[in-house]
Amino acid sequence: MQRNDGRAPDEIRPLNFELNVAPHASGSVLVSMGKTRVICAVTIEEAVPRWMKEQGVTGGWLTAEYSMLPYSTQPRKPRDTTKGRIDGRSVEIQRLIGRSLRAVTDLEKLGPRTIWVDCDVLQADGGTRTTAITGASLALAIAGRKLVREKKIDAPPMQKLIAGVSAGILDGQAIVDLIYEEDKLVTVDFNVVATEDGEFVEVQSSGEEATFAGSQLDEMLVLGRKGIAESIAAQRAMLARLMMTPSNS
Repeated sequence: MQRNDGRAPDEIRPLNFELNVAPHASGSVLVSMGKTRVICAVTIEEAVPRWMKEQGVTGGWLTAEYSMLPYSTQPRKPRDTTKGRIDGRSVEIQRLIGRSLRAVTDLEKLGPRTIWVDCDVLQADGGTRTTAITGASLALAIAGRKLVREKKIDAPPMQKLIAGVSAGILDGQAIVDLIYEEDKLVTVDFNVVATEDGEFVEVQSSGEEATFAGSQLDEMLVLGRKGIAESIAAQRAMLARLMMTPSNS
């Protein structure tokens, strides 16, 4: 199958990380997946939400916020503030990002702190939610190491790296890492988040006015796991350049 951008069905777009794009954050990454570009920044607050205090919950908390900047799409996307509320899609995505990162973070080890993960889409060409998760994973690993260097905690709270990738069925063929034009045409929409050791954090799949077979689901899972392995390898390479390795304990 020949895709519009020349990639093979199992080939993800070029993945790039630019670090320290937000100097006031504890860890920040501009992640590019092809033409999709997302700033992921982690800040740490020396406090926990009120509900944790009221319910006597120990440890810390991690939460995420996601937004698409007005100029990230054509036509311009109005800011949520002009509508007086966050749109449903943004709420869904930021919950996904938060769930995914909490799944690999030891909140007890974090102590009474809150980790804020902000993901802002600069340019959207498909896969913004999965690209945000991949960038946020790296930003969180960097922020955790900073906490250790500052002697605020003994070991990084992040236990494993994670990444996400999209997939779908187009003209009967399973493909991975959809660009926007492909995302509009697929009959099955699929997103997967998994850890560096291949364990799933979240799998989302739905037919777009169509059904799909178990064999097609298996094909998308295979492509997704391959794409995630490649994305995490890129994260590892960047961390190696920083002489950092996230804790596996």
